[in-house]
Amino acid sequence: MLNKDRKAIQVIGGRSAGRYILPLVYIILGIVLILIPTGFQKAIYYNAEGAVARVDDTDNSTLYNNGYFRVGEQRLKVTILSGSHKGYESEAVNMLSGTLSSDKLFSPGDKAWVLIERDNDNNPIFINAVDYWRGGREIAVAVIFMMALIVFASIHGGAIILSFTLTLLFLWKVLIPLTLKGFNPVLIAVASLFLLTITTISLILGCSRKALSAILGAIATDALVAILSLLATSFLLLDGFNLEGSESLLYSGFGNLDFSLIFSSVVMLSSGGAVMDLSVDVVSAMEEVYLGNPNTGRKELILSGIRVGRAGIGTQTSTLLLAYLSSYLVPFMVYMAQSTPLMNIVVSKEIASAIAETAVGCVGLVAVAPLSALITSFFIYRKK
Repeated sequence: MLNKDRKAIQVIGGRSAGRYILPLVYIILGIVLILIPTGFQKAIYYNAEGAVARVDDTDNSTLYNNGYFRVGEQRLKVTILSGSHKGYESEAVNMLSGTLSSDKLFSPGDKAWVLIERDNDNNPIFINAVDYWRGGREIAVAVIFMMALIVFASIHGGAIILSFTLTLLFLWKVLIPLTLKGFNPVLIAVASLFLLTITTISLILGCSRKALSAILGAIATDALVAILSLLATSFLLLDGFNLEGSESLLYSGFGNLDFSLIFSSVVMLSSGGAVMDLSVDVVSAMEEVYLGNPNTGRKELILSGIRVGRAGIGTQTSTLLLAYLSSYLVPFMVYMAQSTPLMNIVVSKEIASAIAETAVGCVGLVAVAPLSALITSFFIYRKK
C-alpha cells in the first residue's frame, strides 16, 4: 500500500519523463536563449576589437596623487595575446579618473582586457586598457563550483547547474532586454519568476505531483509578493533611484524607464529563491508525513506543513535580512563615521529600501507555508 501511495504521489507521465525528458527540454531551451539576440548588440566602437594583452612595462610619470585617489594616464607597453592582432606589441593607455570603484593600476606581468581601435585598413591606432583580465580566474571558480555540486549532489548537482544556467540566461536574454525596451518591469519580473520557478523545481523534483504542489505554492506566493512590493514602494515613497546604475541608465537615453516599478520588481525577484526553497521544504515534509501514515486526515496534513513552514521561516527571514542589509553596509558605515543623527538615518532612502525589501520578503515567507500546505493537500491526500 505504501509503495502504491508513493508512486501515486511522485509520478505523472512516468519516471523517465521527469528524469530525462525535462532536462533535455531545458537544455534545448538554454541553447535557444543563447542564440536569441537581445537587441542591444550594437557596438559603441564600430571598428574596434577586444583582446587579452600582457603588460610588459608601465609608466606612471603622468599620474597625479590626490590623497587616496590617482588621476591621469598610466602608459603601458603591452603584447596582444588573443584575437586577430595576436603577437602585436604596442603602447596602451589606462585612464584614471579618481574613482576608486572603477580605476585600476597595472603592474608588469599583469594581464589586461584591452580595446583595440583600428583604421580603415584594420591597423591598430589606439589601445585602451579596460580592466584586468579575469576570464581565466572566473572560469576556474565556475569549474570548481560545478565540480563540487556534482561530487556532493550527484545527478541533482547537474540539475542545479542547469537551473542556475537557465536563470542567468533568462535574466540576461529576456528580463533585462524587455525592461530596457519599455515593457512593464513588474509584469516581466512576475512572468520570469513564474517560469524560473517551474524550471527550477521541476528539475530538482522531477515531473511529479510533489513538484507541481511546490510550484503552485511558490507561484501563488510570488503573486502576493508582487502586489506587496508595489504597495510598499508607493507607501514608502521610493522612486527607485537608489538602485546602482540608475543614473547611468538615464544618461544613456533610457529616461522613459519607471525606476519605481524596477525597484518593485527587484524586491520581488530577490525573495523568489527563498520562497521556492521553503515551498519545497513544506511539500516534502507533508509527503513524508502522508507516506508514513496514509490515514492522516487532510486537516492534520495541512497543519503539519504549516508547522514545518514556521520552523523554516525564522532562518529564512534572517537570511533575507542579512542579504538585504549587507548591501547597504557601506552607506551605514558612512553614516556612523560622520556621526549622522539617528533620525536622519531612519528616514533615509537606504533604510526605507531595506525595510521594503525585508518586510515584503518576510511576509512572502510567512504566506508560502499555508499556501503550499493547502495546495499540496489536494494533490497527495486521498480518502480511503
